[in-house]
Amino acid sequence: MRIGQYQLDNNIILAPMAGVTDRPFRELCRSLGAGLAVSEMLSSNPRVWNSQKSKLRMDYHDESGIRSVQISGSEPFAMAKAAQLTVQQGAQIVDINMGCPAKKVNKKKAGSALLPHPKLVQAILESVVDAVDVPVTLKIRTGWDPESINGLEIAQIAEQSGIQALAVHGRTRQCLYNGFAEYDTIKRIKENVTIPVIANGDITSVEKAKFVLDYTGADAIMIGRGAQGAPWIFNEINHYLKTGEQLAPLGQMEISSILLSHVKALHGFYGEVMGPRIARKHVGWYLKEQDQLGYFKRQFNGIDCPLEQLNALENFLNH
Repeated sequence: MRIGQYQLDNNIILAPMAGVTDRPFRELCRSLGAGLAVSEMLSSNPRVWNSQKSKLRMDYHDESGIRSVQISGSEPFAMAKAAQLTVQQGAQIVDINMGCPAKKVNKKKAGSALLPHPKLVQAILESVVDAVDVPVTLKIRTGWDPESINGLEIAQIAEQSGIQALAVHGRTRQCLYNGFAEYDTIKRIKENVTIPVIANGDITSVEKAKFVLDYTGADAIMIGRGAQGAPWIFNEINHYLKTGEQLAPLGQMEISSILLSHVKALHGFYGEVMGPRIARKHVGWYLKEQDQLGYFKRQFNGIDCPLEQLNALENFLNH
């Protein structure tokens, strides 16, 4: 799997997820087998670039692996400027978000709200591609709603505009994350463009990963929610695709070590105030099977001190 001049270690990619794929999570997923980890999106609105949240999202200068940074917006010139900023900050690949279904993004005519407007899509893509000297990729959904699936049209515009790889989530915007992803549109796109196509949506097991790759003919797969609380899924899928055999499940000591290291990294990255807050959702994902009634989650969410969080986690995991 190549994106422009960059050779990926494998074809299993961590999807960009707002509020999730921060630097600690990207580094963790890469260490556990992700061939590429795409950052959470940066708004093209320069008025927010100096906010603490944006500054943290723009921290990738000495990050390991290939640095792919996602940008979001609806105006070609502003998107070009945002792309140039990310490259100045160290991005090696610029990814354009045209797949986010969130209302707060769509009401600004960004994310998947762009899909019904092919001419604007083309203008944005061409503007960004012309503005930077690094590969530009695109993430989309299959369309705005089931009655207006135009993923193939957008894919062909992307190819003509110089996009180097295309990720497709097998749902429309109207579907949000409900129901099941469909892969027929992804298959049709792959059959009609020559750029690498990355299949995304509902890939939460090694068997599903192989099925989606085989069925769609995609060059790679992208894992989003399937990695939440289980970042080792990348190693599991890589092993299964290479050998046809499943890796032995991680032991409790290994999972505990990964979880504690992740929480410590979040504390270090975000600081003593924000770190414990950000850690809460990740811990909830990791422990959803062990804490099905949510007793520990409620206790953990009330802890604001980093050291107390770690002590509570260790006590829970030891018992």
